[in-house]
Amino acid sequence: MANEPQTEALPSGVRVPEGEDEAARRVERLPGQQYCVFRTGHELYCLSVSEVEEVVEWSALTRVPLTPPFLMGIFNLRGVIIPVLNLAFLEDRRQDVPPTHLVVAVWDRESDRGAMRIGLAADEMFGTFFTSEPLLVDEAPSEVPHCRGMLRYDRRLALALNLRRLGEAFPIPII
Repeated sequence: MANEPQTEALPSGVRVPEGEDEAARRVERLPGQQYCVFRTGHELYCLSVSEVEEVVEWSALTRVPLTPPFLMGIFNLRGVIIPVLNLAFLEDRRQDVPPTHLVVAVWDRESDRGAMRIGLAADEMFGTFFTSEPLLVDEAPSEVPHCRGMLRYDRRLALALNLRRLGEAFPIPII
């Protein structure tokens, strides 16, 4: 079951008193979640690894005329056109310094068109982070509608993105 605690063996060298059964030789561990953590502009963001299709190095984008300022352009990922969103578009990003990576996120839409893919511009990748602590949902900033909670990461807080609400907050044209 997903919410049941998982167990793992004790590290070697740890003694268990005689008479204890195999269950006593196990350490209880809370179920956890793995997140992909990255920085865009001045903010840290995270996505569940189940929502991340892949992370690729920054590639050349094709600008699309008359698009909103948060849509940096589109790129071709093995035959699939991916719109690239700049979450830090309100910050004064230097135009001569492009992001370093693209986080390709995917989620199922509730329509017959299937999954939606989006590229998120990332200035710095921190990799994956496993935690058994729940997201801080009550502390999520109300002025960030695409945030579903916050994650404690390396003595900082990362905004946990809600991809469905991200598509509502940043309406991306269907390509």
